[in-house]
Amino acid sequence: MSNQPNGKEKATAKAAPVTHQQAHETQPFGQLVSMPIALSETVRRASVDNLSQILVDTVVLKDLYKKHHWQVTGPTFYQLHLLFDKHAGEQEGWVDLLAERIQTLGGVTLAMPHDIAERTLIPRPPKGREEVPVQISRLLHGHEVVLEEARAMARQAAAAGDDGTNDLIVGTIIRGNELQVWFLAQHVVDTPLVRAK
Repeated sequence: MSNQPNGKEKATAKAAPVTHQQAHETQPFGQLVSMPIALSETVRRASVDNLSQILVDTVVLKDLYKKHHWQVTGPTFYQLHLLFDKHAGEQEGWVDLLAERIQTLGGVTLAMPHDIAERTLIPRPPKGREEVPVQISRLLHGHEVVLEEARAMARQAAAAGDDGTNDLIVGTIIRGNELQVWFLAQHVVDTPLVRAK
């Protein structure tokens, strides 16, 4: 009897997944690869570092919106539940754009929650549920963190000639966060509900 696998055994072996594979990283975090986009390594490195900070804070802000989306209560539950989810979805889209820009510049994108948590500038909220005004205040502070760093980083990108990064930060991150702040801040204006003063 032959020890050679028959045709059926060969087909099964080829269809089996190859699991538990390991190898060295192809590009360590912090290392840039050369990209033919007419920007020097120095400019690309500065933009990658700046975009990485905006990225981690945007991820945290998106997650903060989801936390409050799940935990919001009270008479404005429905409106805020929908608004928080809408804003989280928009932030998720911006996360992807930031990550793609980092990769376009030759960098490596941070992606894992523990890496994000180590670098964020947005304070960690408690695990439990909070009152709506506190939730909104936390979100507004998160936006302010992102906007403050985004404005400084947009100016740096513009001065260095990195128009793509400047365009992303100004056109998407700054304008988008400003609009979300406006929608959010209106919920903590102290106005009468039934009778005018």
